[in-house]
Amino acid sequence: MAVSKPARGEWPRKVAGKSTHPAPDSLGERVYRALKRDIVRNVHPPGEALTENLLAKLYKSSRTPVREAAVRLQQEHLLRIVPNRGYFVSHITLQQLNEIYEFRLAVECASSELAANKTLNPDLCERLNHIAEMKYTIDDRASYERFIVADTEFHVGIAKLSRNHLLVRAVEEARCQMERIMYAAIDIGYYGELPVHEHGAILKAIRERDPQRARKLMYEHIFGSKDKVLQLASSGS
Repeated sequence: MAVSKPARGEWPRKVAGKSTHPAPDSLGERVYRALKRDIVRNVHPPGEALTENLLAKLYKSSRTPVREAAVRLQQEHLLRIVPNRGYFVSHITLQQLNEIYEFRLAVECASSELAANKTLNPDLCERLNHIAEMKYTIDDRASYERFIVADTEFHVGIAKLSRNHLLVRAVEEARCQMERIMYAAIDIGYYGELPVHEHGAILKAIRERDPQRARKLMYEHIFGSKDKVLQLASSGS
């Protein structure tokens, strides 16, 4: 099947064969990653007002890399740019929570089902098996934070087992918002009784090549998380 050449400007990330994003080791990219990390980890809580001068000082840069980072983070719904006022860390609304979980259910259930039909990477499977056994200590924030990192690695890893790069990218993007929810939830009792054994059951279904069971277990895992987060969000509002 012939594929037509895209019109000029159709692919916004490419200009004359080059990415419009800063190079991975550039100052602009480092500011973007650091600010994104701090928003996700609730160092900058929802609603906090930030200025270019403050951010330039915090992240040891000039104002131009800060401005570039802010534009990218606004596109990712983590920051709001208000002309003549500055930047504001975006709130997570109940509607956004629902949309995030709807997206996760669609994408991650598909990833699990597809992974169970593929030839699996044994090294990745062993890594995910190790992660699936990770637990946390109640009332230990550092333990919770390690668990969040591991949880992201597990869910992205399941997508990688599907061998579908578009699914991997979709899960990675969803996890950015999910991590933000999980860090914020540390202070409202989210980690009291999480069923951490569910990761192992999902991976087991995939390794046993049972796509329907893998999909069902992933659905129940994500839906259970959604139910708990929405209950906590409603009680805290």
